[in-house]
Amino acid sequence: MDTASTTNTDKQKFYKLALWLAIFTISYNIIEGIISVYFGYEDESLTLFGFGADSFIEVISGIGIAHMVIRIQRQPESNRDNFERTALRITGFSFYGLVAALIITSGYNIYIGHKPETTLWGIVISLISIAVMWGLIIGKTKVGKQLKSEAILADAECARVCIYMSVILLVSSCIYELTKFAYIDSIGAIGLVYLSFKEGKECFDKVESNKHCSCEI
Repeated sequence: MDTASTTNTDKQKFYKLALWLAIFTISYNIIEGIISVYFGYEDESLTLFGFGADSFIEVISGIGIAHMVIRIQRQPESNRDNFERTALRITGFSFYGLVAALIITSGYNIYIGHKPETTLWGIVISLISIAVMWGLIIGKTKVGKQLKSEAILADAECARVCIYMSVILLVSSCIYELTKFAYIDSIGAIGLVYLSFKEGKECFDKVESNKHCSCEI
């Protein structure tokens, strides 16, 4: 087997790995979203509920990423297509909707002095999420470097935002469990507002250009 065909075989292997990582990301976010929304509602934790809602939005983004991987596998030099732009618009509007909902609800909760029943599940879910997202970053970065794909590397960087959200959930949940400070859950939700707004803006920036943003915060 010559060098050219070996290189092509390796590329196809990494493209397949990139697609499986995208599919895993979608599947994980669905599961994480269901669990987080359920326990966020049951425990009356706005930060955990908002974290779960974000996971469902990431599913839409993940579908766009999976489509992107297939596109660049077939046409490496091609630009972002209509499917990806539509997914980005839906994701962007969803993030802005989440921002509005969290601002209103956190403001109301602060006003009435609402307390969650417990934030223990927020601690558990955030720790799992940090571990999973860190593994995805490592995997996607390795694949992106092997394929010399700015798009896949940018997607890996965007996963860092999920880690930041997990850290906010972890910190607010730990503080509440230790102190029972009434407002920390709403403060944590406001932290998610900032990151969600940045992610929404990032989506619309991508729609307007073919550049791959780095999702820096």
